[in-house]
Amino acid sequence: MDPEGATGGQAGKARRHEGKAKVVFGGPEPGTLLLEFKDEATAFDGKKRETIPGKGPLNRDISAALFRYLEERGIPTHFLEAVGEREMVVRELQMIPLEVVVRNVAAGSLSRRLGLPEGQELPFPVVELYWKNDPLGDPLVNDSHVAVLGLASQEEVDEMRRQALEVNRLLSAFFRERGMILVDFKLEFGRDGEGRLVLGDEVSPDTCRLWDARTREILDKDRFRRDLGGLIEAYARVRERVR
Repeated sequence: MDPEGATGGQAGKARRHEGKAKVVFGGPEPGTLLLEFKDEATAFDGKKRETIPGKGPLNRDISAALFRYLEERGIPTHFLEAVGEREMVVRELQMIPLEVVVRNVAAGSLSRRLGLPEGQELPFPVVELYWKNDPLGDPLVNDSHVAVLGLASQEEVDEMRRQALEVNRLLSAFFRERGMILVDFKLEFGRDGEGRLVLGDEVSPDTCRLWDARTREILDKDRFRRDLGGLIEAYARVRERVR
């Protein structure tokens, strides 16, 4: 793709970056960006990859609904509006290269690292930090690592934790009311023009583990990771419940 061009109806807009799940274009106004949600699914640091038609619009719709919900409850996010079939206009942020992960139930890497059985409810939410570094496989880091690497100030780390736990409180209740369990999720934050921490990226079944509260059916990207099939159907069910 021409770095100054675009596909998917974005011709004429400067392409800023293409990641695993989204393409970032210059936005319609100064200080904004346009995110295009791709149909591509990836897992295991990109080693597993597949195009799943219809995935992008579902993730866009779910993220937009959850960002609106969080904004209404006092969480500052980069979301401005949903446009087109799979696009979202957002505020431009200086992204902090950390993933803030909140875990409510043992699953995935936590089960493997600590030997906890998958599905065991944790006595309190566990917050973890991961350095966004593809060559190193996004390693788990602590506050001292963050300081040594100069990724964020201690005040910012503390604020990201605080906001992540508040997001967890809000979304756990939101999903519970809609028959789902928020097992765990990851958030990414950035600094706006005034240096304020703002929630960015997306909040979707690509970034959250969601189980049906009654059946424990998996409704997230683990369906792709584990070759369970039915990813589009699961994401569509999530979208219907959060709208």
